[in-house]
This record gives sequence, structure tokens and C-alpha cells, in this order.
Amino acid sequence: MTTSAMPQINPEYVHWFRNSAPYINTHRGKTFVIMFGGEAVNHPNFSTLIHDFALLHSLGIKLVLVHGARPQIEKNIKDAGITAALHQDIRVTPRVAMPAILQAVGAIRLQLEAQLSMGLANSPMYGSRIDAISGNFVTARPYGVRDGVDYQMTGEVRSIDVEAIKNNLLHDHIVILGSMGYSATGEVFNLLAEDVALSAAVALGADKLILLGEETGINDNDRLLREMIPNEVDRFLRGRDLNCEINYFLHCASSACRQGVHRTHIISYAKDGALLEELFTRDGSGTLISHDPYEEIRRANIDDVVGMLELLTPLEEQGILVARSRARLEQEIENYSVIERDGMILGCASLNPLDEVSAEVACVAVHPEYRSGSRGADLLAFLEQQARSHGLQKLFVLTTRTAHWFVEHGFVEVDATALPEARQQQYNNGRNSKVFQKIL
Repeated sequence: MTTSAMPQINPEYVHWFRNSAPYINTHRGKTFVIMFGGEAVNHPNFSTLIHDFALLHSLGIKLVLVHGARPQIEKNIKDAGITAALHQDIRVTPRVAMPAILQAVGAIRLQLEAQLSMGLANSPMYGSRIDAISGNFVTARPYGVRDGVDYQMTGEVRSIDVEAIKNNLLHDHIVILGSMGYSATGEVFNLLAEDVALSAAVALGADKLILLGEETGINDNDRLLREMIPNEVDRFLRGRDLNCEINYFLHCASSACRQGVHRTHIISYAKDGALLEELFTRDGSGTLISHDPYEEIRRANIDDVVGMLELLTPLEEQGILVARSRARLEQEIENYSVIERDGMILGCASLNPLDEVSAEVACVAVHPEYRSGSRGADLLAFLEQQARSHGLQKLFVLTTRTAHWFVEHGFVEVDATALPEARQQQYNNGRNSKVFQKIL
């Protein structure tokens, strides 16, 4: 008698799932505003994207979905024989076009509500119970006459009904906002979906604004820019056309950051799984615009010791670094600085005082997957700044394998006798380390 073999689980999936746990815990209870245009609704990947929205909702994330409808509106207007020109990429909306526009926006809203309500067996939505809510949450005003052009029924956001939206989110509803707004006089205005998303994210104090476009993120000379801060966005956009979707996304992202939304993500609706990859992996899939640098260099604390040991142990086993016990790291933790990204220690280094005028740079280590950038140099610069702030004049480093790197960063080889006397007595001649010095 034979028994069938147990099915094998993909180890990559197990690794990813386990490493997603910190993000699941971090995102639970947070508010995300997610914007996508009508192009995304027409894309074959949209049904999968709906499943991902449902997954985020099941993980306790509060969702506000903002949809555009440009291609659907253009089709309806064309079919009705109506002319609604674009001026500076903003539609001039004649009153006669409003029924066609309302039909396009309403159809997408109904499609979203229907797909979010789907709970069929053998589908990713099985067992889900999602209430999708839409309403008059956006108050608008006329865009008016600009550069001599009357935009008629085109509007701009005046206010967001924050209390009503938060009340629905509190009751586990997904809130849907379209590219329409309502005035106090009962008129309906055609809005830019990006502006609705930006205004909603700022008004709600959202934890994230996520902009889904056709492109993977922000590319510069075929290189994906994974992280940017507002000042970098300003430099990147200088002289570029804001009417381009991806550039306008970037403009909105920068504006959101400056108004209190700490993280904005620009990712692709066309790439299957891009949303999950962006939110639940360390490196993401698109471009992150954050108010603060994505990675933080800071002084270490006792909670960093485990991460530091994981970083240092392989280098100690290779003989690159002198072995340090956990007890020693804990005892000397005040001398260490670390680079942290989303709870992971990517690099560390220590600044050990030697006497009143000098200190030793030691234990410089960067995670092997993150050595292509300038993290080591950034750590060294951070330590040098600490040394200067304490009035130190000289830095020493002892190394067996990284001499050239330190020379490139301004260190000069000296004899071991240049070390302060107390450090000379501890000098390990068995390792035959070279001694380098840098005058600050």
C-alpha cells in the first residue's frame, strides 16, 4: 500500500508571507486613499485589482477608492455628438454634456459596487462581506473663467465631508468617490479625480495616498526611482509637462506630503500584484514619495541588537569583523548608529571614544543586498558629524580587508604607534590590521 506524497509548499511564498507580517500589523486600522483612472477600469487586470482591494479591507485597512472616468466620458460625449474641448488638459464641460458624463461616472461606480460585492465560491472574494458606500461627500465650486476660457460645468474641490467618510470607515465600509462634486445650490460639477484623491487624503489625514497609473512608477533614463522627497520631486519636474499623467501624479504626491500625508505611492494598475508588492515587501514595486527620507540613520538602541547581530554574524564568520557577543553589543549600544528601513537594520557602525581628541570607527557593516548605494558612506558621514559635535579632531579605523574604501573616504594609513596609548595596548597584532587616520 502506498500513500500519496504531501504537496510541496513554495518556499519563496512561505518566506514572503512570514516577512509580510510586520506590514500587516503596521497597516491594520490605517486609512488609505487609492486613486485610479477610467483606463484602469478598462484594463484586463482590474478584476484582480478589485480582489486586492478586498484583501486589504479584510486585513483591517480603511479604504477610500477614488475613480476617474476620462476614456468613458470621452466615448459617451463622442457618441452623443457633443464637443467638450480640453484646455491645458482640463476638460471644458458644457452643461449639455453633463448627462453623458454622469452616465459614465455612475456606470463605473455601479461596476465597483458590484465587483466588491462578489463573494462567489472558488474566487478570491469568497466569504467576503463588503459594504461599498458612495454619496455626496465632495462639495465643489466652479473652476470659472481662466485665461479667457469659461470652463462652464468643470469644477474644483471646495471641501470634503470628513465626518461622514470617517463614520462609514469606522463601520468597515469602503467609501467610493467619483470625479464629481456637488455645490450648495444643487449643481453637479465635473472634477479631476487626482484632485479629489489629493483633497480627500489631506482632509482625512490619510496614512497613505496611492496613485495607480499605467507606468510602474517614476522612471529617469530607464531607471526606476524608488524613493523621493518633495524637494527631489521639485527638481525632477522642473521644465516637464504636468499634463502628462505620471508627472501630474508626482505633483499631487509632493503636494500631499507637504500637507501632512507622510507617504504617497505611485504604482502600476497593469502589473499583477503591484499593490500588494508595494505595501507588503521592503522594496516595493513603484515609487514612494515621503515627507522624510525612506531610510533613517539614527543612534542605535537596545531593540536594535537582534537586527545588528543578524547583520554582523556573517561578516564575523568570514573574518572581516572581530566577533562581538550580544552582551558586548548591549553594553556598548550607545556607541552604535544604524540605518533602518521599515524595521530592518540595513547597516551599522560604532564610534568608540579613545581619548579627549580622537575616536575609532569600527564595525562598519551594510546588508549585502543594499551595498550598491551610498549607505556605508552615509553612515561614515553620520559618525563624523557626531565626532565633530563632540569636539574630536581625529578618527582612527583598523581594518584587514576594506583599506581602499577608507582611503577613498579621506583616511590615510599610519603606523600603529599613532594610536592613543591605551588603544595600542589592545591592538591585536594577530590580525595584523592596518591602521588609518582621518583629521577632521
